[in-house]
Amino acid sequence: MMTSNIGRRSLAALGAAVIAAPTIVRAQGTQMAIATGTTGGVYYPLGGALANYLSRGIPGMSATVEVTGGSVANFQLLGAGRVGMLFGQVDAAVDGLRGAGPFRGRAVPARAIAVLYTNRMQVVTTAATGIRSITDLRGKRVSTGAPGSATELFAFRVIAAAGLDRERDFRARERLSPAESTNAIRDGKLDAYFFVSGVPTSAITDLGATPGTQIHLVDHADLHARIVQENGPVYFPEVIPAGTYPGQRTDNQQLSVANILAVRDDMSAEMVTNILRVTWENREDWARVHAEARNFTLAAQKTAAAGIPWHPAAEAFWRSAGATLA
Repeated sequence: MMTSNIGRRSLAALGAAVIAAPTIVRAQGTQMAIATGTTGGVYYPLGGALANYLSRGIPGMSATVEVTGGSVANFQLLGAGRVGMLFGQVDAAVDGLRGAGPFRGRAVPARAIAVLYTNRMQVVTTAATGIRSITDLRGKRVSTGAPGSATELFAFRVIAAAGLDRERDFRARERLSPAESTNAIRDGKLDAYFFVSGVPTSAITDLGATPGTQIHLVDHADLHARIVQENGPVYFPEVIPAGTYPGQRTDNQQLSVANILAVRDDMSAEMVTNILRVTWENREDWARVHAEARNFTLAAQKTAAAGIPWHPAAEAFWRSAGATLA
């Protein structure tokens, strides 16, 4: 395996950069890199805490995190053997396993070990733009998410379902992180952006809290049937209640996708069991890091929600813990 050139942040030190190798067993112990996402999302703080739990709870383990573009990049890193575990969306996981979409010709031997929480597609704008539907984005300046993110993957599907062409129908299409998108809206350089994450997420909270700014989340649940017909049943409608973000005045009718923890199919059963044992033992503390971790429950461990096959050791762990998996 190769050592990744991407900057890693140690969760034990709450963000200090370190150099780490992927999951490699050596005489002195085990080093494992965990692929997360951008610093403005939910994967990063949860990944930081998880790395801390694993480093403290598994003898000889040294876990660190990768700051990445998101789920697509994470599965690509897993496929290349450059990380040992990842946070990722089910739509990216399914494409990775099949070698489809951005993974064409490079299938990823990924296996699910846990279902975490729901990721919400949030199409963020301000009241001043007049944007109230996805079709209203025509002729606007839009960010479809960071390169290598599942936001971009999902955004393209929403845009296509609305009958828009991502290359021709926007005045400009950027590929920004959520934090960069928020700053661009503040600076008058962007009209709207897509971001898939748990809620609330810091970048959108920051935009809503900006003086003189009235945020608006664009409804798109009406596109569900068309998206599922084209891409399979990996998405489902949910609601982000009014007041989730500062200044959010109405419920947002949006589409969601599940998040999983995933590893390669060749990770040892002992390692998978130890990871899940430590993660499960620390679930209450994890929920204090971010509210979305409260959704890491036995009831959430469903085979259909995982999207890709379970690692056999994970399936055994959840059954022994009392999950039905059905």
